[in-house]
Amino acid sequence: MSVGTSVPSPGLACALTRVNVVPVPSDADPRPPLDAERLAALGVEVLPEAGSTNALVADRAREGAPAWLAVATEHQQAGRGRLDRVWETPPRAALTFSTLLRPNAPAAEWPWLPLLAGIATVRALGDHGVPSGLKWPNDLMLGERKAAGILVERVDTPTGPAAVLGIGLNVTTTEAELPVPTATSVLLAAGSAPDRTDLLVSLLGHLREQYAAWSSGGGRSLRPAYVEACVTLGREVRVALPGGGDLTGLATDVDAGGRLVVAGTPVAAGDVLHVRPAG
Repeated sequence: MSVGTSVPSPGLACALTRVNVVPVPSDADPRPPLDAERLAALGVEVLPEAGSTNALVADRAREGAPAWLAVATEHQQAGRGRLDRVWETPPRAALTFSTLLRPNAPAAEWPWLPLLAGIATVRALGDHGVPSGLKWPNDLMLGERKAAGILVERVDTPTGPAAVLGIGLNVTTTEAELPVPTATSVLLAAGSAPDRTDLLVSLLGHLREQYAAWSSGGGRSLRPAYVEACVTLGREVRVALPGGGDLTGLATDVDAGGRLVVAGTPVAAGDVLHVRPAG
């Protein structure tokens, strides 16, 4: 499981905002801007557009930025994903941000960082009445379609290694705007969507909560929550392995190292395809 770089923001307590999901009125802006003033009070910088928030946060990490620095953008033009994939979001349609982490945990525990971010994203959507699940390792699924991706990248800084955590979540993206037919958005899947600012506040609070649990108890402390959220378990899957070749079989567990166990074999990295629908 590869680990990359992303950056969260300061001053966020674990008090979470619970907001009911309601249909957007026809006379309202269907894509209101992020509340930059409210988010600035939490240490989040909002940019009108950016190439990659992960790249911006990585640069600031090298300049000595503190942990939990966060950058969000209304329009990400060159977002980075796993396996060097690049993507763009329509303006104000997605929640795209990166935050900086400076873990003290040993490198062997770092593969849990994207997994804990997945738990946080599932719980933030749950706060707003939207059920979701995780396809191992960190694709957020609404039904059988992907709505969000998570990338964690390691960056070397003058004060030691840091991690940049980036999340891109389709919120009001329309069918015509989706890059692939296997993608979706909160609006398409749930029929309505929460305010992106409220969602980001919830998500950052859950990130801090999960990060604190990981910092004190390691990946083992997160495993029960991840297993509960993981929709890959119990499914027949095909894993495209990084070195070439495939592994096909029943996904039965996620081990203490965050690896997916398929047909008795632990897998640390790879693209997972759910071969048949759940149930």
